[in-house]
Amino acid sequence: MRKVSLIAAAVATAVTATSAFAVDFNGYMRAGVGVSADGGQQVTFEKNKIGRLGNEGDIYGEVQLGKEVYNNDGKTFYVDSMLAMTSNGSNDWEGTAANCGLATNDSGDDIVKCANDAEFALRQLNVRAQGVLDFAPEATLWAGKRYYQRRDIHISDLYYWNISGAGAGIEGIEAGPGQLSLAWVRNDRNDNFKLGENNNGDTPDTGNEGSAVNVNTLDARYAGIPLWENGSLEVGINYALVHDTDAASQAAKDAKNGVMLTSELTQGLADGFNKTVFQYGTEGYSKSFAFYGDGSWYGAEAKSGASGYRLINWGVVGLGDDWELGHQLLYGVGEEMWDGQGKWKAMSAVVRPVYKWNQNSKTIFEAGYSVDDNDGNKDKYGKLTVAQAWSAGSSFWARPEIRLYASYLNSDKADNSKPFDDSKSDDSLQFGVQVEAWW
Repeated sequence: MRKVSLIAAAVATAVTATSAFAVDFNGYMRAGVGVSADGGQQVTFEKNKIGRLGNEGDIYGEVQLGKEVYNNDGKTFYVDSMLAMTSNGSNDWEGTAANCGLATNDSGDDIVKCANDAEFALRQLNVRAQGVLDFAPEATLWAGKRYYQRRDIHISDLYYWNISGAGAGIEGIEAGPGQLSLAWVRNDRNDNFKLGENNNGDTPDTGNEGSAVNVNTLDARYAGIPLWENGSLEVGINYALVHDTDAASQAAKDAKNGVMLTSELTQGLADGFNKTVFQYGTEGYSKSFAFYGDGSWYGAEAKSGASGYRLINWGVVGLGDDWELGHQLLYGVGEEMWDGQGKWKAMSAVVRPVYKWNQNSKTIFEAGYSVDDNDGNKDKYGKLTVAQAWSAGSSFWARPEIRLYASYLNSDKADNSKPFDDSKSDDSLQFGVQVEAWW
C-alpha cells in the first residue's frame, strides 16, 4: 500500500506542477526544398506582387511562448514572447557564425564577403494587462515589443498596415458602437539604404550616406463600426514624428513628419469574406504605397511635399462545395517622392483557386501579374503555379499543409536586366516541396 501511495502522490505532484507551469505554445513555420530547371537553388521572386505559392525559397519559423502570470478578481497580467529564425535551408547545421569567402566587386577587385547561415530575431516580448483601468475595465493595457494589429494578405505575404515594434498602448476601449485603440511605437531607421524595389523601397548601397533617423509612430484606430448586415468599418491614423541623428544624410535631416490614413471595409459572406482598403499618406509614407510597404518603414528621405495612396481589394470566398478562391487586387501611387520623379504606380493581381478532392487532398492553382510603372518605365512580373497539397482539413486555411509544386516565373524589366540563372535569363521554372503550418 505504501508503494502505491507514493506512486499516487508522485503522479499528483507531477500533474499539479504541469498545470502550474503550463504555457501557451504558438507558432508559424514554412520549410522545404526546391530547385530551378537550370539546376540552381529555388529563389523567392517578388512574392508580394505575384503571389507566394511555389515562390518561397527560405526556411522561416516563429516560436511563441506566453503565460498568464496573475489573475485576481478579473484583473490579469499576461507575459508574451516570440523568437524567429530564417535561413536559406541549404545546410544541415545553420547557425549564426559568419561564413566568409572571396568575391569580386563591381570594379573587379577581390573582396572578402561574409554571410550567416541563419539569423535569429527577438520578435515579441511584452506584457498585457486587462481589467486594470478603472475608466475602461474592458480594455487591454500593454507595453513592450509586439506584433501590433497587423493586417496582411496571406496569399502574397503582403502586410499593408503594420507598425509592429517596441511601444505601449491601450487596446479595445469601448466608445460608442466601436472600439478605440491608441499606441506609441518606435519604427526607427538606421541604415545605409537608398531607393530600390524591395518591400520597403530600399536596396543596399554602402556608398550612400546613412539616413539614421528616429521615428516615433503614434497610432489611433477605431474598429467595429457597424454598417449593414455582416458589414463593418475600421478607420485609423498614423503620425510619424521624425528626429534626425548626427549620422543622418542631409535629406533625412530635412525630412518632415508624415500622416497615413487607413480605412478598411470588411464584408462577411455566406462562405468567406471580402475586404476593401483605402490608404493615403504624406511625406515619407508616400513610399509605402509605391513599394508595397505597410507603414512600419518611413521614407525619411522622401522629397518634401510627397504624397501617395493605395486601393486594395482582397478576400477568400467559397465557390460551391469543392472550390475556394483567394484573391488580391492592388493599385498604389507615390507622387513627387524625390527630385525628378513624377508618379510611381504599383499594380498587382493575384488569384488562388483551390479544388478539394476530399477532406485532406486538394489541388491549388495560383496566377500573379504585376506592373511597376515609374513615369512610363515599366517593370512587369508574372507567375503561374500548380500544386498538389495534403492538409489537415479541407478549408482554404487548413494547416499543416504539405505541397508538391511547379512554378513558372517571368520578368520583363525596363532596363532589360535578367534576374534568373545568374543574371542570364528573364524566366525560370521551379519545382519543389514545401510545408506550411501555424498552431
